[in-house]
Amino acid sequence: MKLLFKLQSLKLLWILKPPNRTFHGHPRLLSSDVYSQYESIRQGKQEIPKYFNFASDVLDKWSEIEKAGKRPSNPAFWWINGEGEEVKWSFEELGFLSRKVANVLTKECGLQKGDRLILILPRIPEWWLVKVACLRAGIVIIPGTSQLSAKDILYRLQASKATCIITTDKLAPAVDSVASQCQLLKTKLMVSKGSREGWLNFTELYQNQSADHSCIKTRIQDPMVIFFTSGSTGSPKMTQHSQGSLGFRPLLSERYWLDLSPSSIIWNTADTGWILTSIASFFDPWVFGSCIFIHNLPQTNSAVILNTLCRFPIDTLVGAPTLFRMLVQNDLSKYKFMNLKYCMSGGEPVNPEVMEQWKSQTGVDIYEVYGQTEMGIICCVSKGMKIKPGSMGKAAPLYDVQIVDKNANILPPGQQGEIAVRSKPKRPLGFFSEYLDNPKKTAESERGDFYLTGDRGTMDEEGYFQFIGRDDDIIISSGYRIGPFEVESALIEHPAVVETAVVSSPDPLRGEVVKAFVVLSPAFSSTDLKSLIHDLQDHVKKTTAPYKYPRKVEFVKELPKTITGKIKRNELRDKEWGRI
Repeated sequence: MKLLFKLQSLKLLWILKPPNRTFHGHPRLLSSDVYSQYESIRQGKQEIPKYFNFASDVLDKWSEIEKAGKRPSNPAFWWINGEGEEVKWSFEELGFLSRKVANVLTKECGLQKGDRLILILPRIPEWWLVKVACLRAGIVIIPGTSQLSAKDILYRLQASKATCIITTDKLAPAVDSVASQCQLLKTKLMVSKGSREGWLNFTELYQNQSADHSCIKTRIQDPMVIFFTSGSTGSPKMTQHSQGSLGFRPLLSERYWLDLSPSSIIWNTADTGWILTSIASFFDPWVFGSCIFIHNLPQTNSAVILNTLCRFPIDTLVGAPTLFRMLVQNDLSKYKFMNLKYCMSGGEPVNPEVMEQWKSQTGVDIYEVYGQTEMGIICCVSKGMKIKPGSMGKAAPLYDVQIVDKNANILPPGQQGEIAVRSKPKRPLGFFSEYLDNPKKTAESERGDFYLTGDRGTMDEEGYFQFIGRDDDIIISSGYRIGPFEVESALIEHPAVVETAVVSSPDPLRGEVVKAFVVLSPAFSSTDLKSLIHDLQDHVKKTTAPYKYPRKVEFVKELPKTITGKIKRNELRDKEWGRI
């Protein structure tokens, strides 16, 4: 049996229907009726539904299908912590528990539709319960990483005007140290076995609550989530998404980057503060009734990740390029994955050498995706598409992606320019609503008919995009424009290099030159470094255009990164130019 999403009279209806099509061997969840509706919405011929709520219109419908025996016995949510603890919830159990939490938020905390709640939890089940509960109550969620400092928390509380915060006993002292400066903060909830003065105990409250809660009616444009961008330059911006841009989008986009079914088990290792977790560990898998697998992973440990893939029937793995760069340093022949079939990576490009190593040792390809907090997935290599090393695939459905010049004119294939997404005459479903309280930044993000990503790239004749670098990462040396990624890809092919970041460095003759920061493989730690620098420079000259080779090389123990795992090249560049 299949789940059919059908738009009729601008309302989302759900019915069961026998399968009539397949996609790469998996049953279709959506019928051809959706294709015509999807196309008409993409073309602007028909309006999207006026009302939509992911909790009632997706999760509760899966619960009904589950109770009717029409879904495999997979859990909807499966969590482990590596210490013997395990949680498995069906959609019915998820609904029951999240309604209890919704009552905590509305009755105990007095939160109402439109109120803002900051959620700073690690990868623990309560993060998913609170998120579903907020959807049920119409509360706007503001996720944050557990790595936030007191200063970070203060900025987020003040900027967002949040009235409630939920976190752990570990971060509670940091919140208390700044709470007096946040006049709008009314309620503090702590996920802990213990207690703390001034805090409500989340676990005790929700366990004693009734599960009788009616999901609030929300419009499709109502705010649902606010993400603070990673802020590699300047203060983080508040990027607001709606019920439509995150919740309804995957119903229309269908399998544009995830090829899942109700029997699929997907594991995404991203931090809970990143939009990828909302997409790959919440909205998109649950549209297809799939199981979301989570490992607490207090620290990223390659042996733990590899052993988890061997012990559990995970078929889809999503991780940052850093994860795969780390995993290929191991002897993968020692590990036999139970069911892994599909790997995806995003955040920044995966080096072709890493893709080759992973494929040769595991037999599994890495499919690249490219996206931003503002729009989710923008480009992807979908299953069944040809994989081109160094390419992040084609434009995702709903988006018209182009390479444009400084005047927003579309450039022909092969020419380098800025990666842009058409935003006019009609803003596509999936776009963020605005940079909250920052109309100037919202306006500056567009030029002509396009939203500008700030990333530079190229597109080939087949429509595949290649990432060159952030617009401000481009190195101009003696008139040559050099993208850091192409130099990094050359360097990482050398066996001495575990990880590398390339930035500009001042030079009196050339204006600026290429400098590489390199994390060495332990096997080369005792090597003569001067000789190794020459070897690395010669290697780059042979691998790519000689003018791109790094004239300066510095060996470091680790590279600075954002909470999402992206290398903070701006920090390295600022040090080089004496700005830090």
